[in-house]
Amino acid sequence: MPHVFEYALVRAVPRAERGEFMNVGAIVYCAPLRYLRCRTHLDPARLRALDPAIDLDVLADALGSWSRSCEAGATAESTPGQRFRWLTAPRSTIVRTSPAHTGLTDDPDAELDRLMGTHVLVEPAP
Repeated sequence: MPHVFEYALVRAVPRAERGEFMNVGAIVYCAPLRYLRCRTHLDPARLRALDPAIDLDVLADALGSWSRSCEAGATAESTPGQRFRWLTAPRSTIVRTSPAHTGLTDDPDAELDRLMGTHVLVEPAP
């Protein structure tokens, strides 16, 4: 039986004043299964096309914090739903999320893989 799930794309926003961003990850939350995971991927060449001066180490650290927030850390005492809401709340930082979307799934891990494949991992043009 499929379960309702929510997801948001994780975006790097190197220069907010330009309004440009790149999808660098996805967060999937499925309440009935108490599932909350975040997966990220950095493409240095594409990010440097948006901002040649981007500090990739700072971005990688921020994304690592997001991924850890899904499972542990200072937010571990909260529920997965509370952590998902906290992670997807609007913010003005180098890491932001898309609006949350919903769907039905039997396998949240497969949904996370699908989202990464369709929205984050871009094959280079021939």
